[in-house]
Amino acid sequence: MASNNPDSSANQSAVSSFTFHYAFGTSPGLRTSQISEDPKTDVNAAVEELLNTISNKFAGVSSEIFAKMDEMSRRLDNLEAALLANKEKDAGPSKSS
Repeated sequence: MASNNPDSSANQSAVSSFTFHYAFGTSPGLRTSQISEDPKTDVNAAVEELLNTISNKFAGVSSEIFAKMDEMSRRLDNLEAALLANKEKDAGPSKSS
């Protein structure tokens, strides 16, 4: 049943616009011409963003791993030096009274 109310069409358009923007996470302030109509462009942009995010996270994790390895190496060097010093102290000449 068609409505004779001229505002009915405007209301349906507003609801459709809201539904589209809500479903696709786009800003209602964007004009339709600003929204990419090529799905490949959208997928490429999403993949590019994902790759950048993963690359940044990988770089962060890599630097953390290298920092941990440097810290472990420093601690091992200190432990080795302490063991050698202790061994030299124990191997020194013992004097009997």
